Amino acid sequence: MTVTSEQRFGEFVVVRRHEGQDHVAELVLDRPKAMNAVSTDMARSIAAACDALGADRDVRATVLTSSHGRAFCVGADLKERNSFSDADLVRQRPTARAAYTGVLELPMPVIAAVHGFALGGGFELALACDVIVADATAVVGLPEVSVGVIPGGGGTQLLPRRVGAARAAELVFSARRVEAAEARELGLVDELVEAGRDREEALALGARIAANSPVGLRAAKKALRLGQGLDLRAGLEVEDAAWRSVAFSGDRAEGVAAFNEKRHPDWPGE
Repeated sequence: MTVTSEQRFGEFVVVRRHEGQDHVAELVLDRPKAMNAVSTDMARSIAAACDALGADRDVRATVLTSSHGRAFCVGADLKERNSFSDADLVRQRPTARAAYTGVLELPMPVIAAVHGFALGGGFELALACDVIVADATAVVGLPEVSVGVIPGGGGTQLLPRRVGAARAAELVFSARRVEAAEARELGLVDELVEAGRDREEALALGARIAANSPVGLRAAKKALRLGQGLDLRAGLEVEDAAWRSVAFSGDRAEGVAAFNEKRHPDWPGE
């Protein structure tokens, strides 16, 4: 797959665009010497990259990938954390949070391509995505209580929304690692593919998603996210508001016209 453009955010994060996938962005975790352990600098770069992607109306889908062959991300940089004073940890916390919320709040669909270790904050980055594609080598988990903390990148809130409160409690309290087949069975990941194919399959899914209306995609994601945890009546009001935001858009007019004229739509994106 030919890279047509590349923008680096700090030393450890890259955003790439590929030939033939004009509306798909690849957000690459690129700290291979540390298996993508999230340092303060890396967290700052993830947040900056997400800010740029969120403002780019040309991006209809984002795929979160890793440049390391044996790991997606092993979580927080514990070597760095070991050098922190309590005051350092307090100062660093907003920077760390901004990385996870940056991925979580991206307005377009986001797919994680997971292989190897996705542990602690690494798995939380994947949980912040809308869909997780994992290969057969994937090992996921939230082991934070084993080092005296708790999942702090959204794990205690995102995991129950995926697998239910009791299953999430078992996984968080036990700190156990879950291999790919069981992870798929439990719903910790959404698609399981052959070893080495997670990135390829995630980018292909991103391309299929990006063929659809950018206005519709962003509104659908907003409705899905805002409706979580609401009762049905309130959720339907969220959906109605999202529908109204697209019903009179140029994308809606083009989509209906293209359907009736039996052609592919040329989305105006507004």
